[in-house]
Amino acid sequence: MTDKRIYQIGLTMINGVGDILARHLLESLGDEEAIFTEKKSQLEKITGIGPTLSTEILRADVLQKAEKELTFIEKNKIDCHFYTDSTYPHRLKQCEDAPILFYSKGNIKPDVQRVISVVGTRNATTYGKDLTESLIRDLALHFPDLLVLSGLAYGIDICAHRSALQNQLPTIGVLAHGLDRIYPAIHRNTAVEMLQQGGLITDFPSGTNPDKQNFIKRNRIVAGLSDATLVVESSSKGGSLITADIAFSYGRDVYCFPGRVADEQSKGCNKLIRENKAGLITCAADLIAALRWESNESPSTNIQHSLAFEEDNAHPIVTILKEKGELHVNQMAIALNIPIRNLTTQLFELEMEGKIKTMPGGMFRLVR
Repeated sequence: MTDKRIYQIGLTMINGVGDILARHLLESLGDEEAIFTEKKSQLEKITGIGPTLSTEILRADVLQKAEKELTFIEKNKIDCHFYTDSTYPHRLKQCEDAPILFYSKGNIKPDVQRVISVVGTRNATTYGKDLTESLIRDLALHFPDLLVLSGLAYGIDICAHRSALQNQLPTIGVLAHGLDRIYPAIHRNTAVEMLQQGGLITDFPSGTNPDKQNFIKRNRIVAGLSDATLVVESSSKGGSLITADIAFSYGRDVYCFPGRVADEQSKGCNKLIRENKAGLITCAADLIAALRWESNESPSTNIQHSLAFEEDNAHPIVTILKEKGELHVNQMAIALNIPIRNLTTQLFELEMEGKIKTMPGGMFRLVR
């Protein structure tokens, strides 16, 4: 009997078949083995396949490469997680373009209660590194089981992983290459340490180089595995902004630390905040309040305030705008303990009811 993992891995090695089309094939034919045993004439009839892709599916070298990869992962004690497996992370499964299969090494437990991704520029400043370290240290005091994800890259990424390890938090690195190497090589010792307290994952097979396009592709996993993506520092262009945009498209929370307007490494964060794609945070307490996470130490004061608003039978947004006059959407999210995606929906409803008015620059006030 053929190991079904050969068919699962083979599905990722068909030229022209990506994750979305791979899932469509699964839905059409029932299981992964049927994809490779079906007649070409039947494959051609499946929407999105046709004669060219059906030829690619039935190429003999596809399953040959899959067998070689299976030998590699078994030799190196690497796990593979297929889309239909019970081990496949539930957060990632909610994403339309989630990988049909990914590989992992280490002590991987992605379905814990709280998961954040911490990303940022490779050219991190002392300011950015200090923010990362203090954020993770303070979060660890409240949530000792918090999982921290990043990309094992220079700068903010490696700072996040090392800070998690120092504070006994599990941490996972999402790689842009196969598990036959570590890039950059200088981070190998940290990667090895992470295997005992988290691990490494990738959807790329062995032999895959860390090419530029692979970093862009892996960002969907960084965003999809997390409850929230935090951008600590970013220039006006960069991979962390792509990760933030992907997280935003998934309906996940995005938060940024603001910086001085003239600082290059803060331009990306300031832009995300300005465009209302990210909430503004300055410390761990801001993040805890925005995500409405209940600390192990004491109830959030803001949650108590929110309950008081409900008892007064007044909408909390209306109440706070009565107190403040005008307020930015990010400030409102933090003050009310409401995730930004939920807050924008409520703001829209109140505006449609004629109770509030949108002002320039993401500001809101009551209709007089």
